Amino acid sequence: MSDELVAFLNARLDEEGDLARRCGPGGVCGEWVARGGRVELGQVGLDGLPPAVAQHVALHDPVRVLREVEAKRRVLGRHALSPAEGDPERPWDDRDDCQYDGELWPCDDLLDLARVHVDHPDFPERYRLGGDAVGGEGLTVGADGE
Repeated sequence: MSDELVAFLNARLDEEGDLARRCGPGGVCGEWVARGGRVELGQVGLDGLPPAVAQHVALHDPVRVLREVEAKRRVLGRHALSPAEGDPERPWDDRDDCQYDGELWPCDDLLDLARVHVDHPDFPERYRLGGDAVGGEGLTVGADGE
């Protein structure tokens, strides 16, 4: 079993975290606040936006993004691969499981984290969606279980 999916997710989290840290003067991220059609980005503001767009932009405040990145890293840490090879406690052969929930690895939680990035050029082909990219049937796992 390859850790290709985890490496892909960690790379995306690195990118998101790095970008969030660079969004403020001197790398310090300020709080983003929407007020009507204006988004205040620390010392700078964006005016003339539809209020829903301003709220959406403010929702991606770099400080919040950094908290989200750390939360996703904790999820990745909990849902680590638990290889079946050489484990006398497991009654089955040749089945890699998620150490958190015992589901076949990669479990649905990891696949859900990955699905956000399905349009990324480095997205692992074996985990492509089985249906429509938005609200489809879900991610598929290759015939070999990977």
